[in-house]
Amino acid sequence: MDISQTIFEEYTDDLGPEKIIHIYEPVSKLRAIVVIDNIAAGPAIGGVRMAPDLTTTEIRRLARAMTLKNAAAGLPHGGGKAGIIADPKTEGKERLIRTFARAIECLHDYTPGPDMGTDECCMAYIFDEIKRAVGLPRVLGGIPLDEIGSTGFGVAECAEIAKDYINLDLNGARLVIEGFGNVGKNAARFLGEKGARLVAASDTSGTVYNKDGIDVPTLVQVKEEKGSVIYYEDAERLTTEDLLKISSDIFVPAARPDVIDERNVGTLDTKLIIQGANIPITIGAEKALHKRGVLSVPDFIANAGGVITVAVEYRHGSEKEAFSEIKSKIRANTKKVLDKTYSEGLYPRVAADAIAKERVRSAMRYRSRCM
Repeated sequence: MDISQTIFEEYTDDLGPEKIIHIYEPVSKLRAIVVIDNIAAGPAIGGVRMAPDLTTTEIRRLARAMTLKNAAAGLPHGGGKAGIIADPKTEGKERLIRTFARAIECLHDYTPGPDMGTDECCMAYIFDEIKRAVGLPRVLGGIPLDEIGSTGFGVAECAEIAKDYINLDLNGARLVIEGFGNVGKNAARFLGEKGARLVAASDTSGTVYNKDGIDVPTLVQVKEEKGSVIYYEDAERLTTEDLLKISSDIFVPAARPDVIDERNVGTLDTKLIIQGANIPITIGAEKALHKRGVLSVPDFIANAGGVITVAVEYRHGSEKEAFSEIKSKIRANTKKVLDKTYSEGLYPRVAADAIAKERVRSAMRYRSRCM
């Protein structure tokens, strides 16, 4: 078997991906990966991630998650994802972003948005270069999803539906957030409005824990001013790894992929997982959690608030419309997935995949290129 055949067998299936592009620009030292997974339902939308350790496999998996996320939400978009292999704190970030934008100008089926390591400012640079980006600043007509917390809002709406399937009362529920960034802090804020009590949060520097509760606005301020949650004073300081050992009612993973896997899943003590990050739990770990009676709502169902927002922006809708659509779509999809899960004896990922993939395949039947 030659190398090219091995690559195709590893990376492709009946849904895609359509394109895997590797970009290198020697002057700026830009290294980037773009995966356009499936565009049967419409042009692909997906975030631009920036981190020094990105791989093609990670970007491909994230692109597929976007295909399923857009399909599950009933959006007229396919899935794509991009990764810039660099430290997001690098001094030459704007130059890298602009170089990346020029490199993808010809990829008309892919519209970039913000993701881990990038924000609406980065999208403004891309839009300035190629007039194609979503998640833009308000001054450019965008809906800044991180600023308004649309993904975190969707996580909270998902929990509002999921709680009924396990008889969980959100009022007083102990909440743990893994990755107190744009998604995590807003999930804490919106779940707090529903009565949940944040008892622990983490970032790459460590974990803070207070069984009596952590004040979310103060923690957000500490994170913004000092760069890490560990400087929050009214809490016990632990390691990042200790977070999984803290007992909770709701656990929200909101950082990198595969933070919960077969090696550490046994230490996680919770009742409900709402996946705020993309692919934060391995398939094996999800199955292990399901066998233990822990409900874990899949990423592309739970965290679709961001892409619903950018889809509204794409069609020039308003912020009010975005929140309304997030609430209606995520609540309806969560209920549909969990009804299927419990009525057919499935685990949630299988139920969600079946619903989303059927929608993608239905769209593919109308595209001649898919015949």
